[in-house]
Amino acid sequence: MRFSFLLLPLLFLGLVIVSCGSNKDTEDTDDTTSTTTTTSSVSFVAVGNSGTILTSSDNGTTWTSRTSGTTNNLRRVTYGNGLFVTGGGSGTLLTSTDGTSWTARTSGTTNILYGVTYGNSIFVIGGTSGTILTSSDGTSWTARTSGTSKYILGVTYGNGLFVSVGESGTILTSTDGTSWTARTSGTSVDLENVIYKNELFMTVGVSGTILTSSDGISWTAKTSGTSQGLVGVTYGNGLFVISGGVGTILTSTDGTSWTSRTTATSNNLLRVTYGNGLFVTVGKEGTILTSSDGISWTARTSGTSNRLFGITYAE
Repeated sequence: MRFSFLLLPLLFLGLVIVSCGSNKDTEDTDDTTSTTTTTSSVSFVAVGNSGTILTSSDNGTTWTSRTSGTTNNLRRVTYGNGLFVTGGGSGTLLTSTDGTSWTARTSGTTNILYGVTYGNSIFVIGGTSGTILTSSDGTSWTARTSGTSKYILGVTYGNGLFVSVGESGTILTSTDGTSWTARTSGTSVDLENVIYKNELFMTVGVSGTILTSSDGISWTAKTSGTSQGLVGVTYGNGLFVISGGVGTILTSTDGTSWTSRTTATSNNLLRVTYGNGLFVTVGKEGTILTSSDGISWTARTSGTSNRLFGITYAE
């Protein structure tokens, strides 16, 4: 009997030890799975010539080529409502929920598609010959009347207003993406891109052009200090960053006074974005540069020599 009483505590102790060991193994497996899932999630997507799509899951350091299913040039890319959308040559439209697998959509046009944005629960994309298309889901697209035959090169949404910019100083505004009104820009140069950040609309263009507006209707020219073409603009961490020809990078805290930064590249930098504490700019010959502060820039290996026209971050 005394032997039996001694055995019971020993058996109980053994069960406790085995049980504790089993729980630890389960926790380690869960941690590993969670880490893998987080690391593999695409954060940045870049697009370019010949259907090029690149993604980065490690904050812009390494880039992976993805199959787009098209050889047409892809001009711009955006992210909204859990969906990546890119457009390009011959009316090409592609969508993706993860940045990895892409699906072709019917745009209903053969015009080149350029600037694309998401706001007010719809996607809006512009293109050549005044093309403007809208979609609530990224799958079905409807043509809208823009009132212009000029190229629409950039589109943004902010403060309850869509603003599109383009060829020969074109600026259009819309509250719903359907009806558009022409605005006076005060310039005849091509306007390449537009954003709404920090309670300010900003558009950039040829010959160092920078225009700003608080309401999207009245626009004021700013002095950039450069004659280079300016094509990319973004905002993050209290800083506006503009990219352009011959490796141009400009920064500003207020959108009025601008400072030129050194990038150690002479390639045109065609777009720039901000996400997760990082600025990323892309351009000619597969150029990709990253910066945590917008001032010091580091070259990254893209794995392509194709021109990269667009970059976005999955917020």
